[in-house]
Amino acid sequence: MPDLKDLESFVPRLSPQELVRYSRHLTLPEFGEEGQRRLKAGRVLIVGAGGLGSPAALYLAAAGVGTIGLVDFDRVDETNLQRQILYSTLDVGRPKLSVAADRLRAINPDVDLVLHDEPFAAENGLRFVEPFDVVIDGTDNFGTRYLVNDACVLSGTPNVYGSVFRFEGQAAVFATAGGPCYRCLHPEPPPPGLIANCAEAGVLGVLPGIVGTIQATEAIKLITGIGEPLIGRLWLYDALRMRMREITLPRDPACPVCGDAPAIRKLVAYDQQCRDASPDAADVARAGAERGEGAPASERAKRGAGGPADQTMTVEELRRWRREKKPHLLLDVREPSEHAVNRIEGALLLPLRQLPTRLGTLPKDQPVVVHCKSGGRSAIAVAILKVAGYDAHNLSGGIQAWESTHDQS
Repeated sequence: MPDLKDLESFVPRLSPQELVRYSRHLTLPEFGEEGQRRLKAGRVLIVGAGGLGSPAALYLAAAGVGTIGLVDFDRVDETNLQRQILYSTLDVGRPKLSVAADRLRAINPDVDLVLHDEPFAAENGLRFVEPFDVVIDGTDNFGTRYLVNDACVLSGTPNVYGSVFRFEGQAAVFATAGGPCYRCLHPEPPPPGLIANCAEAGVLGVLPGIVGTIQATEAIKLITGIGEPLIGRLWLYDALRMRMREITLPRDPACPVCGDAPAIRKLVAYDQQCRDASPDAADVARAGAERGEGAPASERAKRGAGGPADQTMTVEELRRWRREKKPHLLLDVREPSEHAVNRIEGALLLPLRQLPTRLGTLPKDQPVVVHCKSGGRSAIAVAILKVAGYDAHNLSGGIQAWESTHDQS
């Protein structure tokens, strides 16, 4: 964070144009010219230029943060437009960073942009984070979220966390001196596929705007030194009921990365660990029952298979069963909104979150073939069904594999 006593040495005073531009900041007694000069000297890295990163980047540029870094390697998709306000219909297909840079420079040409058009990974995470004063976590998957957290702890850089899921959001400030980190809240990633992502469960379009703006606010507070940041506090927001609450989140002395005897001393790539994870079926079943209410903002790795070989079934095998009229139950564990868009004829819809409490409604006198979008959630469902005594099989690749090999005529 820029030190006030050092401002004179590396940040010139505000120009007459800047005094006018930021006049609404300057009139705030808690902020004033000193606060604006701290912003001018400040450097904020935003990991993910999506639903959370869009409003955060826009407001930080408008506020006058001197340097903004962006990490994203995606292209604008039409499904982004409902919530990712950096982009317009004309931008579909363009690289997000290219669009974001044009938009942010149009808002404030004095802001320096540092663009990283590549994934945030174990090999580059510390290199990305270390030049910055604050990191805003706008990620949408667990693997990158843990990498961002660990990089912030290892480099001593505050991590402004945010996440969204359906109608609920969260925010906190992690990785500050004496404060908790994300692993104090969630020590390890959940089993892959356990929690649906936004594409599968949906998200209210304005919700990332609210949470992303909170993240921008916390970043500004950290840089300027005003107010009370969300350190040791987890902010929770329920948009449907318009309720906000916060819970105390102390640092965990046993935390594997920020605790008294940390076991993690370098960045570890969690995408491969998540992909290869094969949790005990009983543990998965308990997790499905206990955590069926869902949790904010996760993204499964988009992969086909899940579970041991004897629990998987290819789309060719399922088609053979259907041609031969072999008795079986085809179970779709996606959400109703997904089922309404595309479905396999004859499939019974039973969302994964409801499965643990509705096992008794499924017959046990025939095999159960389970599918979801790409195979993650269905692997969890198969584990739950196996524990309950069902002959269950996971459709490898899910409905994506089915449609990719299906004769559309």
